[in-house]
Amino acid sequence: FVILGFSHRPDMKVIFFILFLCIYIITVLGNLIILLVINMDPVLHTPMYFFLRNLSFLEICYISVTLPRVLVNLLSSDTSISFAGCAAQMYFFLFFGATECCLLAAMAYDRYRAICNPLHYMDIMNKKVCMQLAASSWICGNLVALGHTTFIFSLPFCGSNVINHFFCEIQPVLMLVCGDTYWNELQIILAAAFVILMPFLLILVSYGLIISSILNIRSAKGRYKAFSTCFSHLTVVTLFYGTAVFIYIRPKSSYSLDVDKVLSLFYSVVTPILNPVIYSLRNREVKSAL
Repeated sequence: FVILGFSHRPDMKVIFFILFLCIYIITVLGNLIILLVINMDPVLHTPMYFFLRNLSFLEICYISVTLPRVLVNLLSSDTSISFAGCAAQMYFFLFFGATECCLLAAMAYDRYRAICNPLHYMDIMNKKVCMQLAASSWICGNLVALGHTTFIFSLPFCGSNVINHFFCEIQPVLMLVCGDTYWNELQIILAAAFVILMPFLLILVSYGLIISSILNIRSAKGRYKAFSTCFSHLTVVTLFYGTAVFIYIRPKSSYSLDVDKVLSLFYSVVTPILNPVIYSLRNREVKSAL
């Protein structure tokens, strides 16, 4: 395959390279710092920071699937990728993306228990439960990625070999498949409904209960602080889930690859750099430990 990337704007290649390089370095360093701080400070060995540690590791892996290859393609005239390389990139992108969907839902559930059941929080969210929730997220992500990648790359490809995207995303690769792709499209929509919509609904329910509990707080300062935290989390969640829902839950006939390319930047590049700021660097305990 040949990845088209941003070749339609050759005058912007240097600017894109510098921008993406800065984003990649900041994202990786930010998440590495969070990992080190949480691991080294015993005060942060709690359920919430256990999930944050998983998220930080996940974000490093997630952004490393796409951006290094994008940086290479921006500097090289040869933007080809092997069949196996494209399949591997799609698998790991879907693996980490689906895992993040589930992990964000687990984090929302953890916050719900912490705010709505504070007296029993440590009994409910014990180490075993946290490990089970995190492991379930990784296993679910692996199964979704394996199913999609195996299904798509077992189909015949013919005609054009140009992928109109900056990485091996499902839709642009699916458009190069010969024959009817109805079942693939249906599988994508069903999997997206399960992996994207269900966790998103769980997050909304959790935060609905959290906000209801916050309204009972007598202190205006306490209510403001809690609402501020919820709003920040929901902003990242909405950005990640919103763009993912728009891209995955619709038929192939409505695809606009140039628009999808821009939207993909939000959930594959923007959210990984925002998560350290939203979930950790604005956190007083993390800043104190740092």
